[in-house]
Amino acid sequence: MEQINPYWLDAFCNVFSLCKIKASEKIAVLSEPLARQDNKLLAQQALTKLGLDFTLIDLAHQSTNDGPIIRSTGASTALDNHPEIAKSLSDYDVIIDMTLEGLMHAKQTAALLSSGARIMNISNEHPEVLARLTPVEAHKTVVKQAVQQCKLAQQMQVNSDAGTQLSVSMRNAATVGVWGWTDRPGTLAHWPAGLVVSFPAAGSVNGTLVMAPGDINLTFKRYIESDIVLSIENDYIVDIQGRGSDAALMRNYLTAFNEKEAYATSHVGWGLNTASRYEALTMYDKADINGTELRALAGNFLYSTGANEFAKRFTRGHFDLPIMNCTITLDEKTVVSNGTVVT
Repeated sequence: MEQINPYWLDAFCNVFSLCKIKASEKIAVLSEPLARQDNKLLAQQALTKLGLDFTLIDLAHQSTNDGPIIRSTGASTALDNHPEIAKSLSDYDVIIDMTLEGLMHAKQTAALLSSGARIMNISNEHPEVLARLTPVEAHKTVVKQAVQQCKLAQQMQVNSDAGTQLSVSMRNAATVGVWGWTDRPGTLAHWPAGLVVSFPAAGSVNGTLVMAPGDINLTFKRYIESDIVLSIENDYIVDIQGRGSDAALMRNYLTAFNEKEAYATSHVGWGLNTASRYEALTMYDKADINGTELRALAGNFLYSTGANEFAKRFTRGHFDLPIMNCTITLDEKTVVSNGTVVT
């Protein structure tokens, strides 16, 4: 564990202040053995500095099961073997989620949010990453504007010079914006943030998605070096073409889940955070970064596979795939032009 720097602590205090946590609220800090211990300590110190009482819940270590390695998914299984703890968390007003993978797509999340709890997920990043991407009030306005655009749209179209031609029906899609904090019951936010994502209704996504060199596979924490061509029909990837190792790795990983839902569309959207750095994956060891920063990279088209709770699809598999240099239109209105956000 690294020495705690004061500006890291300031960042945690700022985020908790934005969450408007009250001394009267019941607060849980949820963690597990493999999560970053310096972040857990920073959360405890920040809450104490703000005069907030909390309960620390450390989940027992789970043995690794056979099957695909789960990394950077937002589909944490940390609560799967702890039904009593999962139930007890519904009694809390605020859950500071510091699990390794995060509760964004966990099976228990819907019930926790329905209970009125709000979940503040702190991504398992190096604290320097978190401090560098401390959210500010202005992010909320930008993200909410994008959310409104998506909610009013009937159709999203994504195109690129690399060959992407993807059509997404926005009818009955569930759109959420994440600006880095949550101050309302029944909501979830993650930090780092600054993006808008839509969870399409079942059968809404069709076309071709081309990943070119320089695009990113965040599950593998890897910049793409060879083309991957994904054919998508009624939400599901039905074919993965590409002669390089990138396509082979993707095929092998999805096959290992041995379930159709791993191939499904989870969400689509774009990044809005101008503080996010494209080169971030090259600057940290893999153990020090979860990749949340790149999901929020301004102008990237974020296509994600796997769990989509709004379409009643659940799976441990989850790819977050930030794709550069795309043009995104909503009902023929351009919101991202060749990788640049249109303001």
